[in-house]
Amino acid sequence: MADTALKSAVRGSSLARWLISGPPLLYLVVFFAVPTLIMAFAAFRYPGDFGGLAPVFDSAGQLNLTLETIEALFSSGIYFSIFLKSLVYALITTLVCIAMAYPVALLIARSPKKWRNLLVLLVILPFWSNFLIRIYAWMIILGPQSVFTRGLNAVLDVFGFAPVTLLYSAFAVIIGLVYVHLPFMVLPLYANLEKHDPAFLDAAQDLGANAWQRFWRVTFPLSLPGVVAGSALVFIPALGIFAVSDILGGTDGIMIGNIIKQQFLESRDWPFGSVLSIILTIVALGVAGLAALLARPRRRAHD
Repeated sequence: MADTALKSAVRGSSLARWLISGPPLLYLVVFFAVPTLIMAFAAFRYPGDFGGLAPVFDSAGQLNLTLETIEALFSSGIYFSIFLKSLVYALITTLVCIAMAYPVALLIARSPKKWRNLLVLLVILPFWSNFLIRIYAWMIILGPQSVFTRGLNAVLDVFGFAPVTLLYSAFAVIIGLVYVHLPFMVLPLYANLEKHDPAFLDAAQDLGANAWQRFWRVTFPLSLPGVVAGSALVFIPALGIFAVSDILGGTDGIMIGNIIKQQFLESRDWPFGSVLSIILTIVALGVAGLAALLARPRRRAHD
């Protein structure tokens, strides 16, 4: 009787786990794994005569597959340089977001509880407006006739420097990327900092640590999981985004996402676009895996 009850409990527990984890797993398989496999297969096919993909089988019934697309990618240095530039842009965006988001998240976490929800709401408030409208707003702000640009050039002229063009530059792309992804850094940091026990800071202060030492020796190490999570949430989408560089960067701000979009929508060379997408996916998965590894709590050996 006891064995039957135990088996029923185990089956019920297993069913509950599947009911909880099944839908997300199914979602990932249908909307991530399957499209990725289709794209990986397309990378080995020939482009069609009028764009798209050529038939899988040729007129003789043979598989119509090739490695030419992959060879063309690695034989040209221009795509490597664009990919490297995208990595640099994403890295700069991540570092700037950390520097800007940390004080904001710390301020929210140490604010009275009655104000925290309001402050978090202000952080996510930009999401209430359309993404493209917000980017076009920066296009106006950084334009050559904007108050900001004219004021900056007036200051530079006083010190004898030549006027600068902010729009359609790497600077404009970085500004847009930081603006778009900053909330994704603030929220994980706040979620981590809000859980810190103030007793640790009190103990460090009792031991003679000043404010700077308390931050670097207590607060920052404890917040590293939030920093890692926020960095992954910023770096991965910043690496593959194309709308920001399309609108604010012009020809000087082209990133790998722009090249992929161009291959699929303009050149209609789907195999080459698939190769670039697979490489970008591999890099994104590598960054996500590294973030998960770094965010995992350390286990200390006990004697």
